[in-house]
Amino acid sequence: MADPERPSDIHIRVPSGHQTSMIHPVDVETPPPSSSAPAPPAAAAATARSPSAMCSREVKHFKKCFPWLIPTFVVACVVMLVITMYVNDCPKNSVSCVAGFLGRFSFQPFKENPLLGPSSSTLEKMGALDVSKVVHKHQWWRLFTCMWLHGGVFHLLANMLSLLVIGIRLEQEFGFVRIGLLYLISGLGGSLLSSLFIQSNISVGASGALFGLLGGMLSELITNWTIYANKVSALLTLVVIIAINLAVGILPHVDNFAHIGGFLSGVLLGFVFLIRPQFGWVSQRYAPRGSVSASTSTPKFKMYQCILWVVSLILLIVGFTVGLVMLFRGVDANDHCSWCHYLSCIPTSRWSCNTQPLSCLSDQLGDQLTLTCSNNGKNSTYTLANATNSQIQGLCTQLCS
Repeated sequence: MADPERPSDIHIRVPSGHQTSMIHPVDVETPPPSSSAPAPPAAAAATARSPSAMCSREVKHFKKCFPWLIPTFVVACVVMLVITMYVNDCPKNSVSCVAGFLGRFSFQPFKENPLLGPSSSTLEKMGALDVSKVVHKHQWWRLFTCMWLHGGVFHLLANMLSLLVIGIRLEQEFGFVRIGLLYLISGLGGSLLSSLFIQSNISVGASGALFGLLGGMLSELITNWTIYANKVSALLTLVVIIAINLAVGILPHVDNFAHIGGFLSGVLLGFVFLIRPQFGWVSQRYAPRGSVSASTSTPKFKMYQCILWVVSLILLIVGFTVGLVMLFRGVDANDHCSWCHYLSCIPTSRWSCNTQPLSCLSDQLGDQLTLTCSNNGKNSTYTLANATNSQIQGLCTQLCS
């Protein structure tokens, strides 16, 4: 009489952020029956179908975490915009405002800020990235504070929706420590590259940190390549998404150097922070004693994973060190790369790449009104007499545009 089936499988199921299934079987030897009498066919079938013969579990190294850090980042950015609009106080500091019924929370004119937000001077006061102040006044903290500020409601919505979609899934898979470090260091990398190439304008936004998360997703897929199913389609999808977002950066008023710096930092950080152990090592760790998997020895990481980890860590240390030294020495990277500015904006017949802010400031002295207009780096002053508020609004639009 034939022996009943002895081998059975333990399946370790791993949650994936790339919508791909990752299941690895662990072979386990079933001990022989204690009795020499053959088991009935019905009993043998029941044993083969029992939970001890086939089970699925989520192991420690791949368990999902509760996401709380990314939502906290979102709340922090929203609160910072509200505080910025309070400080901005458009009715007091500008001759015209959008949504005036909001009082001091109303927005600057669309001509000055089309994103429904504060003035550039308010953003600078709140901690926007201003290279001259970072270099000459040693306000290095602006490299970090700028990623919590946004140019307006539209800017905030676009970034926060993307952060929730991308960040929550990554935090569930890798925990708040690794994803928090990835987010913050990538944001610093974006600020650093932006400071080296864009030195005439201020910069705000979490885009650099967001691109760092995208870069981390890409490197995580590459370094953990062997554990994914449908890996090629996942890679192509991710590459297309990244390419489209980087392509948007060639439009004016978009700091694509922050995107590129954050993305490159995120790719390298992903190889360091988001490395997963081999399934063979996990199988060996969780297999019952005496099984085939438990008796074999498998390294925790593959050789290519270790090489990518070491190379990425070295590049990160060298890159950030060289970048910070260049920044605080006042180096303008455009002097060493004449074509690099096209990575952030490509001029066409429809738009100009000169993105310096437009502003119109008024100063009343008796019956004389002085308007100082700043447009594309050029200042113009106009002196008027007996002008009403509605006339001032129209004159700002006409003279400063």
